[in-house]
Amino acid sequence: MGERGQASVELVAALPALLLAATIALQLLAAGYAMTLADGAAEAGALALSSGGSAAEAARGALPGWARDDVAVSVRGGTVTVRLRPPSPLRAVADRLAVTSSASARRAR
Repeated sequence: MGERGQASVELVAALPALLLAATIALQLLAAGYAMTLADGAAEAGALALSSGGSAAEAARGALPGWARDDVAVSVRGGTVTVRLRPPSPLRAVADRLAVTSSASARRAR
């Protein structure tokens, strides 16, 4: 087999590893982005709570459309907690990489 054939075989053998590495990198980027979104949503919820509004509605409203189906918002006292699953082709992976963010505020009187 010539050098060209050897290079083709090596490329075919390495391609699955390269695809796996790229998938993992993209999944970790998606988890980081989800954390940024969860932080913003928790802050929006806390601000709404401090002004007497609905924290859950404000938190969901601060998220892009795709994330509204993958979010759980809870309010306890003056703390708003947002749990968000990042986008993923595998639901089990998204569940394992779910991020949580909290923000606190004083309630309006």
